[in-house]
Amino acid sequence: MKDLKQLCSGFEYEIISGDMSRSYTQFVTDNRKLSEGCVYVCIQGANFDGHSCVAEAVEKGAALIVVEKPASELDLPEGAKASTIIRTDSTRAAMAHIACAFYDHPADKLTTIGITGTKGKTTTTYLIRSILEAAGRKVGLIGTIETIIGDEHIPAVNTTPDSPVLQKTLRQIVDSGCDTVVMEVSSQGLMLHRTLGINFDIGIFTNIEPDHIGPNEHTDFEHYLACKAMLFRQCKTGIVNGDDSHVDKILENATCDVVKYGFTDGLDYTAQNVKFTGSGSHLGMEFDVKGRADYPVRINMPGRFSVYNGLCAVAVCDVLGIGAKTVQECLPKGHVKGRIEPVKVSDDFTMLIDYAHNAMALESLLATLREYKPQRLVCLFGCGGNRDRNRRFEMGEVSGHLADLTVITSDNPRNEDPLAIIADIKTGIDKTDGKYIEIPDRKEAIRYCIKNGQKGDIIVLAGKGHEDYQEIKGVKHPMDERVLVAEILKEEGMNG
Repeated sequence: MKDLKQLCSGFEYEIISGDMSRSYTQFVTDNRKLSEGCVYVCIQGANFDGHSCVAEAVEKGAALIVVEKPASELDLPEGAKASTIIRTDSTRAAMAHIACAFYDHPADKLTTIGITGTKGKTTTTYLIRSILEAAGRKVGLIGTIETIIGDEHIPAVNTTPDSPVLQKTLRQIVDSGCDTVVMEVSSQGLMLHRTLGINFDIGIFTNIEPDHIGPNEHTDFEHYLACKAMLFRQCKTGIVNGDDSHVDKILENATCDVVKYGFTDGLDYTAQNVKFTGSGSHLGMEFDVKGRADYPVRINMPGRFSVYNGLCAVAVCDVLGIGAKTVQECLPKGHVKGRIEPVKVSDDFTMLIDYAHNAMALESLLATLREYKPQRLVCLFGCGGNRDRNRRFEMGEVSGHLADLTVITSDNPRNEDPLAIIADIKTGIDKTDGKYIEIPDRKEAIRYCIKNGQKGDIIVLAGKGHEDYQEIKGVKHPMDERVLVAEILKEEGMNG
C-alpha cells in the first residue's frame, strides 16, 4: 500500500500536524463514512462545510485530513487519536489528485477523449463511441445521460461526476477491458476540478453560447468561457469548432496542438456540398469532408448542427487513424436517445423527441426543422417547475414565432402548479401571432398531436428527451415519451 506522501504527490501542501509516512485504509469526503485509517478531504459546498467535521475525523482516527482553512479556524480536540492534517490552497483540486492516485491513475491506461461545449456534447460523444467500437476498440462512455462500462448502462447523476466517482468509474472502465473512454466535460466539472489529474489525449470544443449563468453556476459569460477553456490546458490535442466566434478566446492560453473543423475554407476539416436529406420519420444530412480527409459522409440526424457533430466525429476518428470506410459505414448508424430522436408513428408525418428545454436550444431545433419545409411545424413542450420563470416566457415566444402550432403541456412541475407554469408560457406566446392549444396532461397532449397529425407535418416533443420520469411534488413518476407513444398507438388502434 502507498503511504500518504505518495498519495498526495500531485499537489502542494503544508503539514499542520503528524507525518506523511503512515499508511491509510480508504478515501472519503462524506463525514458519515469516517473510519479509522481513512483519508478525509474537507470540501466546502453550498450547503455544508466539511471543515466542520475535522474534530469528528480526528476522534474517529482518520489517517489524513486535508483542509484549506488555516489551523486557527479548525476545531481540533485535545487528547484525541493522532491524525496527520495538511493544508492546501484548494481541497477540491487536492481531492482530484488524491482520487487519481488512490485508483492508480486509470486515465493513463486509456485513450481519453473529453468533450466540452454548450451544445453537441452528448451527441458527439455517442457518435465517436459508435465509430471507435466498430473499428475494434472497446470504449467506455461518461456523460449526461448515462455511464457505459461494457454492457452495463448506469444512469447519470452529473454530466461530469465528482473526482472520486469519476476516478472510480475510470478504474472500472479499465478493469472491464476498455482501451478508450469518451466523456462529456462540463464547465462545472472543469470549474470544480473534477477532471484534474487527467491529461486528455484529445480535448474537443463544440461551441459556446450564454448558458449556466446564475447562482451556484457561473457568475457571467466570461467566467463560463474561461472554465470551458481550461480543457485546452489539460489535453495533448485540441479539436475545436473553428467557426465559433469565441474559439480564439477558448484557445488563448491553450498548451495543446490544435486541429480545427467547420464550414470555413482553410480549416483542417471542412464540410462542403451540404444537403438536407430524408423523408417520413428519417431526416438527415449529407456532406463532403475536405481537408486532412477527403470523402463523402451521411448522418441520420437533421440540421447544420448535426453536420458539426458529424464533422467533429470524423476529425477525431481521423486523428486516431480510423479509416474512411469505417466512418462512412458507422456515422449513419449513430443515434442518441432523446436528441432529435425519430419515433415511427405514421408514414404521413415525422415525430421527433428532443431534450430542448431552454429557449436557445428550442430556437436552434425549430429553426433547423424549418429548413426541411414541413407542411406544418408542431411543437409540444412544457417547462420545469422551481426554475427561472424567464425560461417559460422565452420558450413560449420562441415557439410562437417558429412553430405553426404550439401544444402547451406539463414537463416536470416539481413543487409548482402545472397550470401556473403553463400560464407563464402563454404569456410568452401571446407576444407573437402563433397558434396554440393547452393540454396539461402530457400523454393526452401527445395523443392530440398523433390524432391530428397532417401529411407533411413535423411534430417535435420537446423538453423531456432521454428522461423517463415526471417529477411532481418531490416524487419521480415513471414517464417515458416512447412508452406513451406506443400506448397511444395501441389504444387508438394505430400501427405506427
